[in-house]
Amino acid sequence: MEILVKAAQLIMSLSILVILHECGHFIPAKLFKTRVEKFFLFFDAWFSIVKFRNIDGKWRVWFFAKNKTGSETETKKTEIGVGWLPLGGYVKISGMIDESMDKEQLKQPAQPWEFRSKPAWQRLIIMLGGVTVNVLLAIVIYIVMLAAWGEEYLPTKNVKYGIVCDSLAMEMGLKNGDKILSVDNKEVEDFQKIPAEIILDQAKTIQVLRNEKQENIAIPDGFLGKLINHKSPDFIGIRVPFEVEEFAKTSPAKNAGIKADDKIIGVDGKWINYYDEYKSVITAYKGKTVKIAVQRGKDTLQLPVNVSSEGLIGIMQKANDLTKYFTLKKHEYSILQAIPAGAVKAYKECGNYLRSLKLLFSPDTKAYESIGGFITIGKIFPSEWDWMAFWKLTALLSIILAIMNVLPIPALDGGHVLFLLYEIIARRKPSEKFMEYAQYAGMIFLLGLLLLANGNDVVKLFK
Repeated sequence: MEILVKAAQLIMSLSILVILHECGHFIPAKLFKTRVEKFFLFFDAWFSIVKFRNIDGKWRVWFFAKNKTGSETETKKTEIGVGWLPLGGYVKISGMIDESMDKEQLKQPAQPWEFRSKPAWQRLIIMLGGVTVNVLLAIVIYIVMLAAWGEEYLPTKNVKYGIVCDSLAMEMGLKNGDKILSVDNKEVEDFQKIPAEIILDQAKTIQVLRNEKQENIAIPDGFLGKLINHKSPDFIGIRVPFEVEEFAKTSPAKNAGIKADDKIIGVDGKWINYYDEYKSVITAYKGKTVKIAVQRGKDTLQLPVNVSSEGLIGIMQKANDLTKYFTLKKHEYSILQAIPAGAVKAYKECGNYLRSLKLLFSPDTKAYESIGGFITIGKIFPSEWDWMAFWKLTALLSIILAIMNVLPIPALDGGHVLFLLYEIIARRKPSEKFMEYAQYAGMIFLLGLLLLANGNDVVKLFK
């Protein structure tokens, strides 16, 4: 069920983004009286799932229909449909070398309704329409989210119990209980943004408070690559007191009388406060009986518990309820306040994504190994439907789609924009043969990138 919920959110998000992106091309094309032959969500290679067309004032529908090519597709009415290959979408504009690679049309004399007959500035607006809509969509989503929900976060200075480190964080030099003060001597206001700041800024040092003394932790050379390719992005967590939430089916702790909401405060006379302290102590009592000290209300109890041979007593820590232990900070926005704040947030997210792209070209980080496909994207959605998380991730994906599409790669919008800018400056078009070969090269590159991303996903499944 969890996979279905994630998949449904992914498909819905991508469908919204693709449809609006293609509307960004479709609307200016129609405004400039350019014929649009097809408007498709997902690609309809060889056949489509469903398609519609207005013929003589009546809408006709076809299911699982084969594609037609060349002059057969030419019509004044746009064919609208859904393809079977969920790798994006497209609008097929007359007189343009695009994903369809329909070269037969270009052999005919140019017609006034064709893309190639329009002035360069109009063609430029048509090609930039998709990425423009994606950026505007992200801004609108952030505006609505800020006005509806505000912005709540845990200030770094309020993480009063310090951090919990996984093995990679410990290898870096951090320790359980450290209180992070700054990254490269720059304070990070939102604790949850610390991992991203370390990676995106390629930080060299982390300043922490350890045993009431300030220390400077130097990040080892070549360590950023390990962080980028780490299985869990949360290599540092938030330390909270160890409270029991629930029990395993077979639980020695439950049999001994420990109850939900009890606070574990000691093992065999050793006083503890946190789960990481408990884990480091309990393993010494594998297969033995040990007294566990628990706090229940105002009472402190000592309960004998049989520890399994794996060092387990069948309890699970209560999920972090940040509001119970920490003072969170929340910004409330009116609609008028949310407009500039939403635009600024979109601008910052664009900057963050551009910084992440730079890491792909750094040989030290090996960030290309972390490129993911649909499985990776699907995993970022929550396992339960959460509208706030859905729209936050949709806004982020919209920014990613905008930036990726504007890259100067043939077969992407940015490739067409590059050639149009050349035409405007040089006052002559690149040859159609050159455009054709460039389109092929771009499609091969994108196919390779797609195979790399989804290949990484498959490899990660078996690691």
